[in-house]
Amino acid sequence: MKKELRGRAWIFGDNVDTDCITPGKYENLPLPTLCQHCLEPLDAAFAREVAGGDVIIAGENFGCGSAREIAPRALKELKVGVVVAKSFARTFFRNAIAIGLPLLVSRDAAEKCRPKDVVTFDICSARITNMTANTVLSAEPIPRELYLVLSSGGLFPSLKKKRAKPQGTVGRKGGI
Repeated sequence: MKKELRGRAWIFGDNVDTDCITPGKYENLPLPTLCQHCLEPLDAAFAREVAGGDVIIAGENFGCGSAREIAPRALKELKVGVVVAKSFARTFFRNAIAIGLPLLVSRDAAEKCRPKDVVTFDICSARITNMTANTVLSAEPIPRELYLVLSSGGLFPSLKKKRAKPQGTVGRKGGI
């Protein structure tokens, strides 16, 4: 995971539910086609104009609604760099971390960023800088265990990485 990333801000309000992120009427389409409709009910241009590294900044309870993993998966497929919100729905949070989509909790980002502001963010230090407004925003640090999962690319890559590491040995012949 790169230390610092840069992108444009996409601003959304409170209670952005998974049916807005990935509208249910498209859920049976292949992922690339579904992604063309990502956040369509809130911003019809989002899926067409979002660029790799762009930042979604939202209010309270981002990702509420159904527990479908496809919502964070679509954001990751669109190469969203990070989702910053005042708070996240618990299931969305777990699903995002499991697939390696970075999330940051920030109480003030939604008020201090405007659409299309240029933002840099450092997941490791939980620092967000609005380059357009020349302000540094605070975010809650990501617990070390979750950071390790994110930096591995998600839960399964993290587990594969752990299994590949040599385990400690006991005894003269290396047996456990």
